Amino acid sequence: MSKILIVAEHLDGKLNSSTARCVTCAKDLGAEAIDVLVLAADAAGVASEAAKLDGVSKVLAVSRAENAHALAAVLAPQVAAAAKNGYTHVLAPSTTFGKDLAPRVAALLGVAQVSDIMAVDGAHAFKRPIYAGNAIVSMEAPADQVLVGTVRTASYSAAGSDGSAAVEALNLDVALPAHTRFVELVQGKSDRPDLQGAARVVSGGRALGSADAFKIIYALADKLGAAVGASRAAVDAGYVPSDLQVGQTGKIIAPDLYVAIGISGAIQHLTGIKDAGTIVAINKDAEAPIFEIADFGLVGDLFKIVPELEQALG
Repeated sequence: MSKILIVAEHLDGKLNSSTARCVTCAKDLGAEAIDVLVLAADAAGVASEAAKLDGVSKVLAVSRAENAHALAAVLAPQVAAAAKNGYTHVLAPSTTFGKDLAPRVAALLGVAQVSDIMAVDGAHAFKRPIYAGNAIVSMEAPADQVLVGTVRTASYSAAGSDGSAAVEALNLDVALPAHTRFVELVQGKSDRPDLQGAARVVSGGRALGSADAFKIIYALADKLGAAVGASRAAVDAGYVPSDLQVGQTGKIIAPDLYVAIGISGAIQHLTGIKDAGTIVAINKDAEAPIFEIADFGLVGDLFKIVPELEQALG
């Protein structure tokens, strides 16, 4: 039977929802045990949150001053050491955090990594996207090795929070590298929902024409209580900061509602929204690729349609 270790992602003492999505993936593996590893300067608070996730057997809390910031070079040796305690699988979310950490863990364990797990076919058999999400491949990993994988969080719903797992303090006697140091973390502040986990997202593309014109995207998003996103073209043009980029080289999201305004629908962008519930597209080009995947499409001038839509929402 599988024994799975999930590395918790957290920030400012709060557990990221990506961890709960990893738990859902782990459940599909039919694991004998699903444990969550929390690495922090003081792991108690985050560990308490993780213990509430449905399906979690145990939470391992590692409190070390060196874990004050999520530096992959510092966390990886600890994860690798914990993984050697009988675990068959080590999972992390396919976020910036997980993509930075998992390859280092795999290298320390001397195994290959499975990236972007989007479906489980067996204990060591999975489906994952390739070619910018334009195709899905079935693959199988060696069963005689620890499997290190990242979970495509957009493909899984978050586990519930009615659990009551035990929290166990874990002391890992492992030397940590000092060649990587934390400088600073710069975060954009917004009253809008976080793009990665929002139920509704309104995105704008290059057709907006300027950063000033992007105001209509913000206005519509506020009416809908939605997060704001953008295509790579809009980011490259300087209309919005890069942390709003949706797509293969941006954020992979799965909102219940996705509104694409002035976005043509390049495959790299569609990769980021393929798991969205309902997709609404507004574009003056009736032949735009975005309409091929949209559930609802409006062909016309976005500068007329969006204000009318905003007014109709009251």
